[in-house]
Amino acid sequence: MVTRRSTSLIALGAVALLALAGCSGGNSANGGSNGSKGDSLVIDTAFSIETGDPGHTYDPTGNMIAKALYETLVDFKGSDVSTPIPGLASWEQNDAATEFTFTLEGDRVFSDGSPIEAKDVVFSLQRIQGMEDAKPNFLLGGLTITEVDDKTVKISSETPLLQLPAILANPALGIVNSDVVMENGGATDGSDSAQKYLDGASAGSGPYVLDSLDLTSQVVLKKNDEYNGDEEAGYDRVVVRNVTESATQLANLKGGDSMVAMDLNGDQVAGLGDGVKVDSVPSGQTIFLLLNQSPAVAGDLANVKIAEAIRYSLDYDALLELAGAGAVQATGVIPPGFEGALDSGVKPDAEKAKAALAEAGYTGQTLKLQFPNDYPVGGVEFTPLAERIQAQLKDAGITVELAPQPFATELDAYVAGTEGFGLWFWGPDYADSANFLPFAPGLKVGLRSGWAAEANPEIAGIAADAASATDAATRAEDFTKFAEAMQAEGPFVPLIVPGRNIATADDVTGAVYNSVWEMDIAEINPAG
Repeated sequence: MVTRRSTSLIALGAVALLALAGCSGGNSANGGSNGSKGDSLVIDTAFSIETGDPGHTYDPTGNMIAKALYETLVDFKGSDVSTPIPGLASWEQNDAATEFTFTLEGDRVFSDGSPIEAKDVVFSLQRIQGMEDAKPNFLLGGLTITEVDDKTVKISSETPLLQLPAILANPALGIVNSDVVMENGGATDGSDSAQKYLDGASAGSGPYVLDSLDLTSQVVLKKNDEYNGDEEAGYDRVVVRNVTESATQLANLKGGDSMVAMDLNGDQVAGLGDGVKVDSVPSGQTIFLLLNQSPAVAGDLANVKIAEAIRYSLDYDALLELAGAGAVQATGVIPPGFEGALDSGVKPDAEKAKAALAEAGYTGQTLKLQFPNDYPVGGVEFTPLAERIQAQLKDAGITVELAPQPFATELDAYVAGTEGFGLWFWGPDYADSANFLPFAPGLKVGLRSGWAAEANPEIAGIAADAASATDAATRAEDFTKFAEAMQAEGPFVPLIVPGRNIATADDVTGAVYNSVWEMDIAEINPAG
């Protein structure tokens, strides 16, 4: 059984709209830059948010706001996503990892003072299951959620699901006040219409409540006076502003108009002076190359040995120069910090590359490298990265033609599996290595690369073992085997895990990156 740790996440409630400066950078801190308790916390980030309704949110900024407004059954501490810990509930599971029992502990309350009960948990999760168009809907696929008593909920899975606790830590699965949401259109049968209400008010249980939401300019949070968890709000008010240009974020931070800048690139954080702190860490995303294994798509270039030759032809240190602070070489399809991640990546080896090309029968055919040219990932621009890959492969005797397209256009080709040679990225939906099994032959990303299960039954079997494991130790071994096998064979060439740089004023502490919810606002406090 997992022991109880009364971890709070964040809360919400309904208040009036505050007129504050938008992304242009007026002094929204209102003189609060000394960081004392009770002042405003001002955060600048480039918005990726569609709603304040946790049941519909699935974007980076949306996840961060939901985390600051709604508590989940399970949590992670800070940037550590390796070990789930209790949030609103402790849990135990059966030996087959198909039945999980969650027990609400303590007398926790929503922002209106009403108690959190099992009925709220069941409603919150079944509401998402009933909304087929909701982005988080897939997280709860195949699950049966039932109320045992006022404090206990049972969740059953059709198959072993050791990753369920990690899934339930996703902010999209925050627990809402069922009475309030049902009074405002909430339902579990697919007829839910509560999103409009939750875009203007809140119904959660954490340290903050929603004050106002403008999807284009700013989100304002306010301290929840009814909060009774163990994460006291560090500020009376939090203003999250949409500042799309990293240079403007930097100017606002240096000028004292904001206290947190979330989107500075590696070059910018390298030049920061006194008065600013930076948390630079690898993100949870991996930038990789894929070589399609379908002859209908790639013709005679559909050969895993060409991918192997590319793996050993690249100078990964030189590619990392384009990524900046916090970035590291991808050691495999599982990024650092996740179970099964390898300690080191592939090193250039000209002899191995030459032998692989010879075995593939490569005679100088041109590989057309397709990639999105308007969608940087973690500050990494794909065009200069593609140009450097092209130059390095030319030195290895591999001819590459660059074929950039806008993100929306290229995404269609990637998802449809019609890219012969592509440069793409992948990030986790929740904090568990099961997120990276889709790279296996016969699974989602493998199939996008024309890599059927029968192309490599051994790796397909390892992935299946990891997915169905009922023992944590065995599962960890399976993930390591999977990472090792994928790094040795197959159509993928992991390149870079981009860095994530969060810069703060010296008078702010606790602003750290998390690969699932970007940053936990409830952990940010005035220094000292």
